[in-house]
Amino acid sequence: MPEIWSVIKPTMRLGLVMLALAVIASCGRRERGAEAKAGAPAVPVRVATAIVQEVPLTIEVTGSFVAEESSDLAPRVAGRVLATPVEVGDYVRRGDPVVVLDPTDQQLVVRQAEASFQQARAAVVEAQVAIGLKPGAPFRAEAVPTVRAARANWEAAEAQVGQAQAEEARYAALVETGDVSRSAFEQTRTQARAAEASARAAREQYEAALDAARKAYEAVKTAQAAAEAARAALEIARRDLANTVIRAPFNGSITARPVSVGEWVALTTNAATLTKLQPIRLQLLIPERHSGQVRLGMTASARVDAYPNHDFTGKVTIINAAVDPQSRTFLVEAEFANTDGALRPGMFAVAHLLLPQTERAVFVPPSALLFESETESRQVYVIENGKARVRVVQIGKAEADGMIRVLFGLSGGELVVTSNLERLYDQAPVRIEASS
Repeated sequence: MPEIWSVIKPTMRLGLVMLALAVIASCGRRERGAEAKAGAPAVPVRVATAIVQEVPLTIEVTGSFVAEESSDLAPRVAGRVLATPVEVGDYVRRGDPVVVLDPTDQQLVVRQAEASFQQARAAVVEAQVAIGLKPGAPFRAEAVPTVRAARANWEAAEAQVGQAQAEEARYAALVETGDVSRSAFEQTRTQARAAEASARAAREQYEAALDAARKAYEAVKTAQAAAEAARAALEIARRDLANTVIRAPFNGSITARPVSVGEWVALTTNAATLTKLQPIRLQLLIPERHSGQVRLGMTASARVDAYPNHDFTGKVTIINAAVDPQSRTFLVEAEFANTDGALRPGMFAVAHLLLPQTERAVFVPPSALLFESETESRQVYVIENGKARVRVVQIGKAEADGMIRVLFGLSGGELVVTSNLERLYDQAPVRIEASS
């Protein structure tokens, strides 16, 4: 028998189970009917028609809601907690303070960094003044005052050399004609050599001044680098001072705040947890047989136990391309606006992914349903030839108009009893008083 049962299709198994329940329920009702007197009067009942409608075809799966973003807020500087302006459950906006640390130590560091920066800037100005460099002006070694003076001396010495050499040449011509003495010529010649030596010395002084100016500019650059380092240290100190206030990086709700006033927190301490709930994501594991049907952007509806009669609507935003070889499912995420904050991370949900196709569905009013405690099944009474016939049914969810979907047990179009169900039994005579 187990081998035969294993080869029966799931839909046939369901039909056999429902048939067995119907037989059991029918037998129970017949026994109660047999106890009734023969020729019992017909039970007055109201009836309604089991209607048939085309409804969207859906994939029903379960999943859990997860936060769009969740961040553990750790301090960027160590310190002692001075204030905790928020509590668990509070909604904060980006930039709002969450935890405030004592800023005293960081304020002292900022003052020290400011003093170092001012000292470094003064050193830059001093080095610039030494070479006559104006702030922001480009450096030219020839423009340094000492270099300009040395160059002027060199140029003057070169002019004297020219004059001395010209005088030497004139005396050389005169000494040949005998117009000047040899001693006068030698004196002129000596003066020319002396002028040349003075010019060489002036040039060397100019080159030395040029080299000194370049070295002085290197000192300016060194001072400027030190000033930039001091500026960076000051900015870091100011940043650390600002970081004594831990702020929310995005809009969300505080879901944890494990620190208290007076507590010392390190860089690895979780000061608070911030969770973004708008929007919120629903993670679903879809059987691989539906991999060809799920598409990005398709509508997803979900219900949670906290709001059993409300359908939340979202859109599929992520489809994992890989199928888990263990569970034979693939991950799908749907995004829900959650503007009212009703949905929370961790909530279990039953979701339906809306497919483009439709299917035929049967609906009955809630008053047509009867719960049979002996078989723990749902039943309806169908009117056949003036008698009530019991049917075991499997039901789905309630629709927005209150009608209940019947998944199995009715084909549609039947007259179902909606009143006096507790007085009926299988094949009980009935009298229809009204229909809806």
